[in-house]
Amino acid sequence: MDKSALYKFSSGLYVVSAATPDDKGACLINTGLQLTSSPLQVEVVVNKQNHTEGVIEKAGHFALAPVDETADMIFVGRYGFRTSASYDKFDGIASATTVLGDPYPTEHVAAVLACEVVQTLDVGTHVIFVGEVKDAEVLSSEPPMTYAYYHGTLKGKTPPKASSFVA
Repeated sequence: MDKSALYKFSSGLYVVSAATPDDKGACLINTGLQLTSSPLQVEVVVNKQNHTEGVIEKAGHFALAPVDETADMIFVGRYGFRTSASYDKFDGIASATTVLGDPYPTEHVAAVLACEVVQTLDVGTHVIFVGEVKDAEVLSSEPPMTYAYYHGTLKGKTPPKASSFVA
């Protein structure tokens, strides 16, 4: 089987984040997708080993922000290669909070969605969270970063916890 065929699927890069009164988490994912238009719902797929997965589960809501092409590897590394369990990913950068209370970066992202979790599905190593969009805002006119751009232009690698990691 040629697993590299999966590299032909198009996707973007997204910061997904959540907060509870005593914890917050954020991570970079490549699996954000609009599911329905009425009600307006999106899905995110988060590895169970990511601190952010547990925060989303406890909070019952999340923010989803598509990364734009102005992002560099420092930004990607902040969200994609560090853990929220021991590192505050929002410290020292421009950020805001959604109407549901979830933090999100305000630079290097094209938009932000505030989502209430309405369904979850355990898919083994990951959890799919379906969120109903409660608020949305465009933050940039820059093009959203695709996973192909991340790999081709930024020369980024796929970490083992990513849903698209192929061994």
